Amino acid sequence: MAVGAGAALYAGVYERTAYTLRRREVPVLAPGRPDLRVLHLSDLHVTPNQRGKFAWLSDLARLVPDLVVLTGDVLSYPQAQAPLIAALEPLFAFPGLFVPGNNDYYTPTLRSPHHYLRRDSAPTRRGVSLDWDGFALALTTASGWQELTNRRASMKIAGRVLDLRGVDDARLRRDRTALVAGPPEPGAEVALGLTHTPEPHVLDAFTADGVGLILSGHTHGGQIRLPYYGAIVTNCGIDRARAWGLSRHETGGRSSWLHVSAGLGTSPFAPLRFNCRPEATLLTLTGRR
Repeated sequence: MAVGAGAALYAGVYERTAYTLRRREVPVLAPGRPDLRVLHLSDLHVTPNQRGKFAWLSDLARLVPDLVVLTGDVLSYPQAQAPLIAALEPLFAFPGLFVPGNNDYYTPTLRSPHHYLRRDSAPTRRGVSLDWDGFALALTTASGWQELTNRRASMKIAGRVLDLRGVDDARLRRDRTALVAGPPEPGAEVALGLTHTPEPHVLDAFTADGVGLILSGHTHGGQIRLPYYGAIVTNCGIDRARAWGLSRHETGGRSSWLHVSAGLGTSPFAPLRFNCRPEATLLTLTGRR
């Protein structure tokens, strides 16, 4: 009993706020090309009074990334919008991209733990509506970042062109991959695909179109990861082995790199993490070897 109580205390008090910066290399560029540094943020799930999280986010500007990518579930309460934009302000010095997640449209709701054990656990009821469109406009206005909600774009960074595409949240079945389909723009050095939820049909569509790196979140890395087992659940269609970190996705003889962030937050109804620290990841895109 004492061991269980200690583990619960660790997961609920210490680890869920033990914000961690991870660094990964992704050999996705043409051989010999200069590196490109991408700061991947996801699942912030901010509430108005999370001063420690806000300070940690602001400090990430010291990394001087070439690009900042935010893959959804940034909000948990309407009142969190203004303090979040203020916390992100130091990162506005760099180009950025973002897409929404399911909890950017509706606040989290209390559910039975059995709900998350189902492979397809699409929401059957929703919380309070959130003003995603208003937040996206405020963020774009303040930062100059591009929203890629069922949109394609291109961007020139450090002298090279990137092909960019993103979809709305697949968990809410708002994704429209047909709107962003097609091969990368001619002359693009790499194609990036953004999706909050790493649902296999979205990953398949991006990979079939030649996207080199897919960035996603949603799973929280499992949030509770057991030794020698990993994530208990993924809360979406992706397999447990790829619920967190860098992996490959293959379909139709083509393959993409996939990075699934464990995110920085938790649901307010499950405020704990075990063996799965909240994170931001600095991805260094390098030349293929």
